[in-house]
This record gives sequence, C-alpha cells and structure tokens, in this order.
Amino acid sequence: MAGVVHILTGPTAVGKTAWALRWAQERGAEIVSCDSLLFYRGMDIGTAKPTVAERALVPHHLIDVCPVRERVSVVDYVAWAREAVTAIASRGRAVLVVGGSGFYLKCFFGPVRDEVNVPVSLRDEVDRRLRNEGLEALVSELRRLNPAGLGPLDVANSRRVTRALERCLASGRTLAELADDFAKIPGPFAAWQTRVTCLTCDPEVLQHRLEVRVHAMLADGLVEEVARLRDRGLESNPSAAGAIGYRETLAVLRGEADRAGLAEAIIRSTRALVKKQRTWFRTQLPPHRAIRTEEASVAALFEA
Repeated sequence: MAGVVHILTGPTAVGKTAWALRWAQERGAEIVSCDSLLFYRGMDIGTAKPTVAERALVPHHLIDVCPVRERVSVVDYVAWAREAVTAIASRGRAVLVVGGSGFYLKCFFGPVRDEVNVPVSLRDEVDRRLRNEGLEALVSELRRLNPAGLGPLDVANSRRVTRALERCLASGRTLAELADDFAKIPGPFAAWQTRVTCLTCDPEVLQHRLEVRVHAMLADGLVEEVARLRDRGLESNPSAAGAIGYRETLAVLRGEADRAGLAEAIIRSTRALVKKQRTWFRTQLPPHRAIRTEEASVAALFEA
C-alpha cells in the first residue's frame, strides 16, 4: 500500500469544512478538495468555499486552480488529486480528502474512465440524432442494442443516454459487458488504503442550516459575484453556470426570474441536491463510518 487517504464526505451544509479543519489541525494533515466547483477562481460565496483565513490554518489543494471559463473533467481531477496526494504523503503528512461531489469521490474507490475510444465523428452523429430525433429515439436504439435491459441507466438523463449509446456503438458491446470490463480496471488510487467517514445530521437541522446559508450568501453578495463571473466567461462553462445558486442567479440577471424569489429558488434546488447526495452516499459509498454531527469528535471521525 502506498499509504492512507482519509475521506470526509456528507451532504452540503452538514459541516464538513469545520470538522475537516479540526481533524487536519490535530493530525497534521493537508486537505484535498473533492468539490466540483471549488476548482474555479471567483466562485467563492455561492460554493461556501473555505475562506482565506481557514485555508491559512491548514494547507488546501485543488482550490482556485483554474478560471471559471475552463471546463474540468474527472480525468483532470484524477491527475491533480494523484499529484496532490502523493506530494502530501511524501512530506510525511496525513491526507484528508473533503467534499460531497460523488462523481469525483468515485475515483478514490475505483476506475472512473473506461477504455472505449469514441471517435469524434460518432459523438457528433449521436448529438445530431438527439437534436433531430429526440431522447426517446436514442433510448429505443439503446434497448435494441441491449436486449437484456439497460440496468441502472437513467433514461431521462440525455447526457448519460448519449454517452451510453456512443460506447455501445463504438465498442459493439452491451452495457452489461462494458460494465464488466470497467469493473476489472484498477482505480487510480488502488494502491492506497481509504478510510471513509460520512457526516450526517437530522433533516430538520440540515434544512435550517441550508436556509441560513442561502440567506447569508445573498447578504454577502452572491448576485454581485455572479455578475462579475459573467464577465469572466461563466456562461461558457455549463458545469459552473448550471451549479446551484449560480443558475438561479443567472436567471435573475437575465431577467428570466424575479429577484424576490431568488432565495427560495436556491433553497428548493439545494434540498433536491441533498436528497440526491443522500441516495448516492447510501448506494455508492464503499463501507464507511456514518457519524452524526451532534455526536462527532475529532477522535471519532476515523478511529473506531
């Protein structure tokens, strides 16, 4: 084993940042962000990014690494995370990965990219069919290519359907066969031991925290932040522009929504995110510790 990676996750607003800082300070750790929006410079208020003062307490990695107009892929994240984790361990310090972005967390538990090469021409053709024929036509094609069924594929998600169809067409294999192949690929952190803790709290407590956070973000200047980021190319990056808090604020700035309803719109979207996160933690996380924040302590986060 190359070493140990400690991973602290949980739904948004559960208190990951505060507990991560406490644990890292006591254990001499450095923090590697696993949040899909903290990469971007200037996305501060709407992401609840650790403050400059908090980052001065403990070294942080993968925060403010690129301008908001640039897109970041999971392949980019894996390369950055591997470099950061290896460097931290080489200094003899503990590694603490913190975040709730499931797509990126997956790289610590297994492979994140298959070995199917999809030609650009095929990708363009599938995108053209989606525009001209609609999502149902692509789903029908997938069902024809996969007579045994589509498994857990979300057939209402156009991005996932198009990517699945591309891979079936490019490889000549079914989704089940591709999944079997994928499971045999070693993950980028296969040589590391992972210890995972998921923070939880009562739904009513989390709901209150969400509401307080959203109102604080607006009071701290979220609308002004989004206006500045528009000038830096925010809308050219679908992942950043579509993030909760940013997409609702952009709608207000474009005149598509009323500012009076902005807080409630963000709160509603965040509730939906928390629901998805809880499902992901329950079904996708490997064996892990679940600790209620009311009962948490630094000593208990990763130790039995």
